[in-house]
Amino acid sequence: TVVQEVFELTGYDRVMAYKFHEDDHGEVISEITKPGLEPYLGLHYPATDIPQAARFLFMKNKVRMICDCNAKPVKVYQDEKLTFDLTLCGSTLRAPHSCHSQYMDNMSSIASLVMAVVINEGVDEEEGMEPAQQEQQQSKRKRLWGLVVCHNTTPRFVPFPLRYACEFLMQVFAIHVNKEFELENQIQEKNILRTQTLLCDMLLRDAPLGIVTQNPNIMDLVKCDGAALLYNNKIWRLGFTPTDSQMRDISVWLSEYHMDSTGLSTDSLYDAGYPGALALGDVVCGMAAVRINPKDMLFWFRS
Repeated sequence: TVVQEVFELTGYDRVMAYKFHEDDHGEVISEITKPGLEPYLGLHYPATDIPQAARFLFMKNKVRMICDCNAKPVKVYQDEKLTFDLTLCGSTLRAPHSCHSQYMDNMSSIASLVMAVVINEGVDEEEGMEPAQQEQQQSKRKRLWGLVVCHNTTPRFVPFPLRYACEFLMQVFAIHVNKEFELENQIQEKNILRTQTLLCDMLLRDAPLGIVTQNPNIMDLVKCDGAALLYNNKIWRLGFTPTDSQMRDISVWLSEYHMDSTGLSTDSLYDAGYPGALALGDVVCGMAAVRINPKDMLFWFRS
């Protein structure tokens, strides 16, 4: 694995693969340590641990090394004739911020080497594209997939040729991650097409109840915890959903506040302004709703 390769190449006490999830929080998905160190494998960290500004810098400068977080920073003086502020965002050896030094100290780490894993590196920017093209390009946009993080309990310097080799290794790893995503998307698309075909067949035989009374059903179309059909003033529910009365209340709210749209998709009903969101508790948070006609609707829910 890439973690094993970096561990053997660099000689750090700990090497971790750190993956960013859709909500930007991070997870240690792979780790190798020298004996006696506390394992971090499987731990999750909030998105605020690596803020957006730091992630932006990793997209520009893919390798960051701190040889000794306790070392006294060397001042850099700017020529007064320069009309713009000096920036060190492209520097590999710039001094760490005091709060980051404290963070490293809390993890019993003195030195670190962090390498960015950027996927879809060669994809063109979305500027100038039509909205439909931009939506299609979203899953293929250039983004920071994660980091390979090395920690050492004593000061450590890695020479440039070795850092360059590690950066090349990250590029190769990113290509493998891209291939995995492509394969996963292809399998998902095939499953959705197959499910759509089966659902269409069910609708021809038993419209529209077949999509909730038979298998596969509408829950197989969307990654969700529950789904429902409101048809002829009756409700069919699957999985984790609001109660019938809550469903009717949501339907009335949609009719009042989203009358001109064909539906609604939101990660949070509370943020979307639904007054009864808190009463739903942990059962329902996100929702996608599609209007069949002015009175009938399909719903998908996530906890």
